[in-house]
Amino acid sequence: MRIGAVARAAGVSERLLRYYEEQGLLQPERLPSGYRDYSEADVATVRNIRTLLAAGLPLRIIADVLPCICNYHERIVPSCPEFIVTLRRERARINAAIDELKTSQKLLDTVLDAAPSAVVTASDDVWSDDIRRAVSTS
Repeated sequence: MRIGAVARAAGVSERLLRYYEEQGLLQPERLPSGYRDYSEADVATVRNIRTLLAAGLPLRIIADVLPCICNYHERIVPSCPEFIVTLRRERARINAAIDELKTSQKLLDTVLDAAPSAVVTASDDVWSDDIRRAVSTS
């Protein structure tokens, strides 16, 4: 399967497929002409990479756990204990980040709650202008 077909099947760009290959995440066969020849397994690998990225795992971790992945009805299934350990560690890291963000949110809420009502009212106009500008430039 050529790179364009894999890109379409996996919903990614050809450039991203080349990047994954540079990172050692994909190893397509090479035809005598030099073209890459991908398999259906490569499409599944790209989908797994995208799923794990969406779950918050960095590529360096994904590279380590890819050999421990089986697919079952389009679900990622861990096939070795190291993968479970890695997922638990990454989940704990993400939970810590969530806790930090919640703390930041509470601090911002405290500052916002301290604002006098006249300042809040004036800020509503500024906020609306900011939103209008953002929408018109996108």
